[in-house]
Amino acid sequence: MSTYRAYQVTGQHQFELVERDLLEPAPGQVRIRVDSCGVCHTDSFTAEGFRPDATQPLVPGHEVVGVIEAIGAAVNGWQVGERVGVGFLGGHCGDCEWCRRGDFVNCQNQPQTGLTGDGGYAEVLYARASGLVRVPEPMDSLDAAPLLCAGITTFNPLQHLHAEPGALVAIQGIGGLGHLGVQYANKLGYQVAAIARGPGKADLARKLGAHHYIDSASVDPAEALQQLGGAVAIVATAASGASMSPLVAGLRPRGQLVVVGAANDPLAVNTADVIFGGRSIVGSLTGTSIENETGLQFSAAHDVSSMNEVIPFEDAPAAYARMMSGEARFRVVLDMPAGRD
Repeated sequence: MSTYRAYQVTGQHQFELVERDLLEPAPGQVRIRVDSCGVCHTDSFTAEGFRPDATQPLVPGHEVVGVIEAIGAAVNGWQVGERVGVGFLGGHCGDCEWCRRGDFVNCQNQPQTGLTGDGGYAEVLYARASGLVRVPEPMDSLDAAPLLCAGITTFNPLQHLHAEPGALVAIQGIGGLGHLGVQYANKLGYQVAAIARGPGKADLARKLGAHHYIDSASVDPAEALQQLGGAVAIVATAASGASMSPLVAGLRPRGQLVVVGAANDPLAVNTADVIFGGRSIVGSLTGTSIENETGLQFSAAHDVSSMNEVIPFEDAPAAYARMMSGEARFRVVLDMPAGRD
C-alpha cells in the first residue's frame, strides 16, 4: 500500500478523511501502523482550532497504540513488529537544558502528539523513537490506549507521593481521569477517598476501590477529609478551579493538592490554609515515555483498566463528538482496521 487514511482537522471542527502518501520515517523516527487511539478532551485544542495556525491541517489524537512497521536511521533498541504506544509527549530531544538536567517532561523541543504534530486519528503515525512506550504483551491495544494519557496523568503523581502505606489520599472527580485515579490509589496501598458531586457515583467509586465517598453537594469536602484525619494528597481531576480551591483545607500538614484537570477558571485559596501546616499546590503533566511504560506494566500487573466506549476509526468525528458531550463512560477509543485484523 502506498497511502494511508487519516482524519485531519482545519479551522474549527472541520474534520476531513484524506489519503496521505506513505513515506519512509525520518532519521530518529519510526513509522507505526496504528491499532487504536484514545479520544481525549485535549484533542479539542486541535479540533476546535485552539492552536497557533489552525489553517494548517493536523491529525488529532495522543493515546496511540500500534506496531512498528519501519525504522528510520539512527534508531537503536527498537524492532519492526514491536507493539508500542505514543502519548501526549512525543519524545524528548536530549539536547536542551531540561533534557541535560534529566527533566524530559519539560523538554523545550518536544513534539506534542496531535497538537504540534500529527496524531493517531490515522492508520499510520510517525513518531520519535525517544517517545515510544513498550506495551505489555497481555494488554489489549484498546485497553492500553487511554492509559497513555488518562492513566499516566493520575498514576504518576500518586506513585511519586512521599506517603506511608495506608495514608489517606483523595481523588476529586470520578470521570475519565478520576475513575483511573481511584484504582491506582487503591492498588498503591492508600486509603482512598473519592470526591464527586451528588450521590450518583458512590457505588461506582466503591467498586473502583474507594474506601470513602464524599458527596461535595451535601457536605464540605475539606471538613469531611479532616474528619478522616486529613489527606496527604488530593489529586484534583475535575476541570473546575472553583471546585478545587476549597480542598486545600482538607489536607493534613505538608499535604499536597495535585492539579491534573485543566480548568478555565483560576484557583483561589486562603493564604492561611497554605501557610499553617505548610500545605502546597502543585501541577503534574503526564510523564516520560519510560514512566508511561512503568504505568502500563503496573496496570497490567494490578488489573487497573479504563472503562471504554469503542468506536470504529471510520466514525472518528462522531467519536470526538461523543467525548465532548460528556456522556461517555468514561473514555472513547478508536478501533483501527489494523487492530481489528
